[in-house]
Amino acid sequence: MNTNNKLKIFNDPIYGFITIPNTLIFDLIAHKYFQRLRRISQMGLSYLVYPGAHHTRFHHALGCLHLMQNAVRILRFKGVEISDEEENGLYIAILLHDIGHGPFSHAMEHSIVDNISHEAISLKFMETLNVEFKGALDTAISMFKGAYHRAFFGQLISGQLDIDRSDYLKRDSFYTGVSEGNINSERLISMMNVVDEELVIEEKGIYSIEKFLTARRLMYWQVYLHKTSLVAEQIITRILKRAKELTVKGVRLEASSALSFFLNSSTNTSDFNESTLNQFSLLDDYDIMSALKSWQFHDDFVLSHLSEMILNRTLLKIKFKNKPISDNKVESIKQNLMSEYSLDAHEASYFVFKGHVENLAYNPKQGGLKIIYKNGKIKDIIKASDHLSSKVLSKTVTKHYICFPKDVL
Repeated sequence: MNTNNKLKIFNDPIYGFITIPNTLIFDLIAHKYFQRLRRISQMGLSYLVYPGAHHTRFHHALGCLHLMQNAVRILRFKGVEISDEEENGLYIAILLHDIGHGPFSHAMEHSIVDNISHEAISLKFMETLNVEFKGALDTAISMFKGAYHRAFFGQLISGQLDIDRSDYLKRDSFYTGVSEGNINSERLISMMNVVDEELVIEEKGIYSIEKFLTARRLMYWQVYLHKTSLVAEQIITRILKRAKELTVKGVRLEASSALSFFLNSSTNTSDFNESTLNQFSLLDDYDIMSALKSWQFHDDFVLSHLSEMILNRTLLKIKFKNKPISDNKVESIKQNLMSEYSLDAHEASYFVFKGHVENLAYNPKQGGLKIIYKNGKIKDIIKASDHLSSKVLSKTVTKHYICFPKDVL
């Protein structure tokens, strides 16, 4: 007889006790696909900047589940009809929204798999689990895809003020120690309401929204797009690209079976089948770090030096500029590197490169944030706020960067 208690609680440092609402949610959390998230860092290599940032996608998913339970309770209290099936759909969708993330955040999406987003892989995981759980995820999948007929469910999962952002800003602020991101998630949720099946925020919550948008902008510059985090992610992406390049040429590299599978195969959206998904489910941060510890001693100059950079935190130099960086500047530094280390142009491009990052705090084209007044009038947050400037918040700020070895100018 199975006496396993499926209505357990988790003690979270952000919210305190998090409850599991039903046995289906417990079974999804206990599934090996979800347990893998314990081994996927929430913030990639940001711990190289903020030593406390070692929290995982598992932490974040449970936090989102907790906040979604609060949202359902608040909306029902305000008279919004949410059926038991819709409630469960919301919980499952938000719990699994990040299940498709690969090791170290987005590094895999731009290296050893071909343009497959983590959202697409999350959907494949959910569809596979839906077969295993005999259709219990139907509603959740519809909501996750934004196809459910009541729009506010999709907005709660992925929108301008969704549960995902409400948790990760507060959680990442806590673990990095960057107080600028410390939003009041509970206050934001308590101000939510629904009008004509669209999510709105009550007038008295306008200052909390202002804080939320400002915090998001600051967290991107100070944490998510921090230059050291950025260059570290660029390096690990290039390590994986180089490893795949060498593998294709017949060079044998020490790696786990799951990592070897992706190094030896060309994987894109069309051939990402159940077998591929099973291999992906075995892949986590530990596979990559274990490989780097081996690859730092490899004969290939590029692979060994890039691996050492991550392991020993001797990263490339990165400089931000407000204007695009000329190809001549990159080429000049590359030539110096080629001369000093006897590298060809392709090898040198792993160490000298340019790029750009963008920060957009608020995008009114993606549904916007609607404020509802006591008289029933609805305004976009930009028009409702006395403090927020639409020119500032809804403008994409672009910064250009160049990376190169510190000892080669």
